[in-house]
Amino acid sequence: MLHDPFPIFADWFAAATAAEVNDPNAMALATATPDGRPSVRVVLMKAWDERGFVFYTNLDSRKGAEIAANPAVHLDFHWKSLRRQVRVDGRAELVRDAEADAYFDTRPRDSQLGAWASDQSRPLPDRAVFREKLANATAKYDGTAVPRPARWSGFRVVPQQIEFWQDVDFRHHERTLYTRSGDGWTTGMLYP
Repeated sequence: MLHDPFPIFADWFAAATAAEVNDPNAMALATATPDGRPSVRVVLMKAWDERGFVFYTNLDSRKGAEIAANPAVHLDFHWKSLRRQVRVDGRAELVRDAEADAYFDTRPRDSQLGAWASDQSRPLPDRAVFREKLANATAKYDGTAVPRPARWSGFRVVPQQIEFWQDVDFRHHERTLYTRSGDGWTTGMLYP
């Protein structure tokens, strides 16, 4: 058994990238309010390394506000065609501005403009209001690069635990749990 979860994640993610038809980088993100009220949604992992798993969002969104108040989060990658899951328990930390800027610059222009136009997670009285805000952002940045809004950035989920779950017939699943211990990891098996 390896004592580092990241080579396993690299192999599993490569297999998912080859096998999954849509969004192998999709992960369920669970957050909670300070009083413990949970919320879950699917986001896209845009980067990962030994420091953690990165996604981007509007910091004023519901998930952004919940993370600001309670940075304990949980991720779940579910690759149904491979009969595998990876569960990550960790803490969300903002990425550096330079990292957020670099990723924002790779986004399609329409997505960049949408970041300016959207008050993500806020009530929208009519779709026409969003279209008008999008038109205003388009006019404002006509002929120029679209800068990253200050309220738009990324979070890195720094894992404390990573579980690899492999489906086995008769629900005899194989589950391996890695738990951060100092600068390394301890590992063990879990019952199915």
